[in-house]
Amino acid sequence: MAHAIHVCTRKGLFRFVREERGWRLDRHDFPGVLVTAILPDGRDGSVYAAVKHEVGGVGILRRRPREGGWVKIACPRYPAEPSGWRSGSGAMDVPWTLQMIWSLEGGGDDRPGLLWAGTIPGALFRSADFGASWSIVESLWYRSERLEWIGRGYEHPGIHSICVDPRDSSRLAVAVSRGGIWESGDLGESWAVSTRGMWAGDMPASRREDPLIQDPHRMVQCPANPNVFWVQHHDGVFRSVDGGASWDEITGLPLSSFGFTVAVSPLDPKTAWLIPVESEECRIPVGARLRVLRTRDAGRTFDVLSRGLPEGHAYDIVHRHALDVDSSGLGLIFGSTTGSLWYSADGGESWERISAHLPPIHACRFAVGPAS
Repeated sequence: MAHAIHVCTRKGLFRFVREERGWRLDRHDFPGVLVTAILPDGRDGSVYAAVKHEVGGVGILRRRPREGGWVKIACPRYPAEPSGWRSGSGAMDVPWTLQMIWSLEGGGDDRPGLLWAGTIPGALFRSADFGASWSIVESLWYRSERLEWIGRGYEHPGIHSICVDPRDSSRLAVAVSRGGIWESGDLGESWAVSTRGMWAGDMPASRREDPLIQDPHRMVQCPANPNVFWVQHHDGVFRSVDGGASWDEITGLPLSSFGFTVAVSPLDPKTAWLIPVESEECRIPVGARLRVLRTRDAGRTFDVLSRGLPEGHAYDIVHRHALDVDSSGLGLIFGSTTGSLWYSADGGESWERISAHLPPIHACRFAVGPAS
């Protein structure tokens, strides 16, 4: 079980370590700076952090084992917009400049230098040299369908989830805020949209199942069975057992089916965790009580887990990347917009609060290597 965690907040990156007497704050990097994404890279122990500074703008830093501090590396850059690209398309006014790095993922054990970055506006970038340089994945960026992505949550559509198949790292899937789910089997050379079974509740019947306006909030893939994906969608929870070719809605959830995040056990594709929100219109925990939902039978039934969590007057909302499960499938962490950080060592049966006084939390991940 991992014994260190990274916490990305509005005012810096925090690292906590677990000792005999409990959790201890080990370091605080980039104080005062928004940290938007974190990648503890288990392939070589490096850690990558994406930041957004009010003055310095967007950047990526890397910390390697035995090298000590953080080093600024290259940052994704958009190409110039071709003349007439949006002519007659009716497309939204999406800028061709980097607003934020929303997701960072490694490219697979067989490609140690490969990194992926999902950004706002909705582009996917690739680095083959540990972040020394980046290139935009043109096959996705220049698709005409991208002009129909609407975006939600942030002003522009963005790529927030990147799943690399552990069996074949040339296969990947990305989820776009109000832009659907896209899959590639050839390292991003070609793409197909894959949302069959999903629906958008705020659209007219003629567009309800339109793949280009589906709004996945978070997508995760089970390492033990990569054919299984879970998605917390704007309009419910969906699960795929055929590699994303089709999706089944999970119905009958207790409390609420609305939320922003989901985690799947790395060992059992039927086990997943969700943190429900009252509704789209009322974004607080259901009944102002913080609770976690867990299924161990692929969504047929759910446990409502609350031992150690506040029983009332709780207004903790958990963002897309602020829930994580460790490699054992038992250790869980989540952080909230109110700056509270929680840990469970028993699959969510009970929880302990690590901190109640952090800045608003954007993402949490377990450490996986020596530098982590």
